[in-house]
Amino acid sequence: MCRAHAVDDVAAAGDIVLSFGGDGTLLRTAHRTGPNGTPLLGVNIGRLGFLADIEIGQIHDAIDALEAGNYRTEERLALQADLESDSGLDTEWALNEFVLDRSGAAGLIEIEVAVDGTPLNTYWADGLIISTPTGSTAYSLSTGGPIITPGVDAIILTPIAPHTLTVRPIVLPADATITCQVRENDQPYVFAADGQSTMFDEHNLEFSVERANHAVNLVKLPGQHFFHTLRSKLMWGARRSEGPTDRGQSISAPRDQSPLKGE
Repeated sequence: MCRAHAVDDVAAAGDIVLSFGGDGTLLRTAHRTGPNGTPLLGVNIGRLGFLADIEIGQIHDAIDALEAGNYRTEERLALQADLESDSGLDTEWALNEFVLDRSGAAGLIEIEVAVDGTPLNTYWADGLIISTPTGSTAYSLSTGGPIITPGVDAIILTPIAPHTLTVRPIVLPADATITCQVRENDQPYVFAADGQSTMFDEHNLEFSVERANHAVNLVKLPGQHFFHTLRSKLMWGARRSEGPTDRGQSISAPRDQSPLKGE
């Protein structure tokens, strides 16, 4: 007779956890497995699948590789946040990013930021992203942040639509402690961890973000590499073909082999 198991029990006892879905599903799964250190393999049945980088059609080859022990794990930096307030946070750590963001009402918010106790900047913007290298290809990238390879120990601060165009993203050491305060205004704001949001209407709270006490272990199979993902998902190396199409020119994708068969 089959017995249902709680996700947390599987995460604690399993050798590897498979996440079927898109990147959002993998992030939610990581929040159940990450603190236990259980390796996580993402199988993409969503859209882009940047973190869940095994396609569903490759699942049989993937399982064969897992059973043969033919895989490696990548330790991904995670961030943790602390708030000196009774308000509390729904989620206190993130694999991709933390975001301080306006709640949707018109107008900018003022975010005062210090690094290791030294003032960095006061951002007038729609918000601020505090990202890991894993999250550098997510929200941070869409707002102009740099791509950081996963093995680099770094934290990225990326402003969202800053009022001053000279305010640009900055890359900080992974051992930095970042403190943020949203200064007084007449609207609530949001603090989100990997898309899980907590609403605040109290201002001048101090949010402290630093490297988490645990990492997230992602499973990688033979031939998988971050650069392959850039080429296949972001179309790096794609070129326009010389042959005309109905739209004028066609796009030729990079000539990569299957990530499970080697590059």
